[in-house]
Amino acid sequence: MISRDITIKNSVGLHTRPATFFIQKANSFKSSIWIQKDDRRISAKSLLGVLSMGITAGTTITIIADGPDEVDAINGLEELVESLI
Repeated sequence: MISRDITIKNSVGLHTRPATFFIQKANSFKSSIWIQKDDRRISAKSLLGVLSMGITAGTTITIIADGPDEVDAINGLEELVESLI
């Protein structure tokens, strides 16, 4: 299991469209992936879960992955978040 803190830099945060791209990317990996913000942890593969987190610009989240491709998952999701500027 690995984790990484990432700050959301795009102006709308992980709202509907960026969240959809994030979830599609998360679902391309075999590993279990979660997003943690404050005391809440949700599946990164759930649109409703991601939207319910209210992740806005400037928010720091922790992405956690556990599974056979966890390193690729963390790196891929971080790259995606950075490209959503």
